[in-house]
Amino acid sequence: MEIGVFIPIGNNGWLISSTSPQYTPSFDLNREIVQRAERYGFDFAMSMIKLRGFGGKSRYWDDNLESFTLMAGLAAVTSRIELYATVAVLTLPPAITARMAMTIDSISHGRFGVNLVTGWQKAEYDQMGLWPGEEHFRHRYDMVTEYVTVMKELWAQGQSDFKGKFFTMNDCRLGPLPSHPIKLISAGTSDAGLDFAARNCTYNFCSGAGGINDPRDCADAVVRLKAASAAAGTSVRALALTMIIADETDEAAMAKWEHYKAGVDLDALDWSRAQAGADKNAAANSTAGRIRGREPLPNSGSKLIGSYATVARLLDEMAEVEGLAGVMLTFDDFVIGVEQFGQRIQPLMRSRRDLAAAA
Repeated sequence: MEIGVFIPIGNNGWLISSTSPQYTPSFDLNREIVQRAERYGFDFAMSMIKLRGFGGKSRYWDDNLESFTLMAGLAAVTSRIELYATVAVLTLPPAITARMAMTIDSISHGRFGVNLVTGWQKAEYDQMGLWPGEEHFRHRYDMVTEYVTVMKELWAQGQSDFKGKFFTMNDCRLGPLPSHPIKLISAGTSDAGLDFAARNCTYNFCSGAGGINDPRDCADAVVRLKAASAAAGTSVRALALTMIIADETDEAAMAKWEHYKAGVDLDALDWSRAQAGADKNAAANSTAGRIRGREPLPNSGSKLIGSYATVARLLDEMAEVEGLAGVMLTFDDFVIGVEQFGQRIQPLMRSRRDLAAAA
């Protein structure tokens, strides 16, 4: 099973709480995390793009680095781990993103890929005058399909004359060509999102109901992706996203979670829900639909909380989910968390035994 890390490009990582570890993102912090992850045999690292935070007492995600420039820097100080940056397709033309990706492919010697975000949070784009209007919610997957088509033509041929509804290329050129095929990732959870992923991507993130210590939380989403991929005649691979909160004992780890829950930032959550409410037709299983319906918790995604042995066992059970290629991990405290994973969790995992020995 592949293991990745979703690095903390935004302040406070993935806990919307005033009692969780508080930190400001920096290149130095993310370099330390990714170099440690590489040392312990992690397969990939990915950074998101977030252009406006949620505010509240914790100032959640109010401080954020830029994804491509961060990953370019990390490409220069790593040698093996695959790296993925995220593009918000409303902010950059596809030919520019294709050129940026080609450049980081050169820096990384073929270890770079792109995660695609269509955009659900209006305020991120409206603040810069880039919001195309409410019709974007209906057409966003049509738009990103054209976006990917342009990039793939440029990467494969060095030239594109694509003419579509959203993008027009007039003998657009790119060179040199990437040294390796550039992988694409998405995180579609709606039917339209899964159909896009199945037709265009190498990986898709499959989210579950957000339970605690449920290794099969993502299984239904993996089945849906497999069906969409079969219909499209492709073989897109499923990745899960899971937070790890670990300690010496189950009780100590759960005490951390209860402490983070006590400081949950309700104002930040309310702001996020209000943004998600802008898409009146969002499916319940879409990103916006899931945000609107979530409980007021510091993290609403899948979580593995327990002793090092408990987390190792649960990850091994996740590895047995048919069709799941890997898991991207977040941690309550990333430097400590990656170290705990490498030193205490991975050596106990059957599904990572060979990599643990090598690390």
